[in-house]
Amino acid sequence: MPAPSGFLNTRLGATGMPVFRLGLSATYRPGEHAVRAALDQGVNYLFCFAIDTQMSAVIRSLNADRRERVVVATGGYNWIFWRTNLRKSLENALRRLRTGYIDVFHYLGIMNPGHFPPRVQDELMQLKAEGRIRATAVSCHDRTFAGELAQRGAVDVLMIRYNAVHPGAERDIFPYVSAHGTGVVSYTATRWGRLLTRPRGWPRNQPIAAPGQCYRFALSNPNVHVVLMAPASEKQLLENLREAQRGPLPEDEMAFMRRFGAFVHGRAGWFMGR
Repeated sequence: MPAPSGFLNTRLGATGMPVFRLGLSATYRPGEHAVRAALDQGVNYLFCFAIDTQMSAVIRSLNADRRERVVVATGGYNWIFWRTNLRKSLENALRRLRTGYIDVFHYLGIMNPGHFPPRVQDELMQLKAEGRIRATAVSCHDRTFAGELAQRGAVDVLMIRYNAVHPGAERDIFPYVSAHGTGVVSYTATRWGRLLTRPRGWPRNQPIAAPGQCYRFALSNPNVHVVLMAPASEKQLLENLREAQRGPLPEDEMAFMRRFGAFVHGRAGWFMGR
């Protein structure tokens, strides 16, 4: 059954940028051909690390018309022990990608409120005012703080962890994103693959999660505008896209994902956090 109209296409919150709801990271180096295949299939949100040479090469090759239809996201990192120069990070990204602007520019890796002081917030806003970036963003591992940022409209986009093991954003973040139309990008839908591995103690006669269910779990929440995928091959990419076309998870599968995710969380130990 095909996805309902609009399920896989939306706008990134108040930024107004049209986005396909499955975004792409090339973390596992699927190859330039896979990145181009994603674009041909309608994927237009590309999250590009500095080391993503395959994705960078594709972005550099885009003509002006194609570039305008792609949402390029990247950023500078929160290196805890020294000051991050966001302006230098932006200049490096513009040069590396051979583009005149970045659509969504992140301050990456915020673990607590102290990692995103007013001076950094002001620096992000200044870069946006200069027209070098179209939207400000953070990746935040502190859900309560992320909810506060959304509530006061401190950034245009939040990148957060959201999956069946870690559904806490439903309580701590999603109720606040409508206040200023904050865009939401979620990542690690498979919880770094743990949802795809049978945990000790899970009954042998019971299924475990499939990749498509993991992505559809996150996509089923209307507060999530983009769910990042990180396929290791073009085959995985196309499988993810086919599964997403099936639309939201039905109630029975959603109940299973929540039950299985809770079990995985309970068995994983302290290092998985909440």
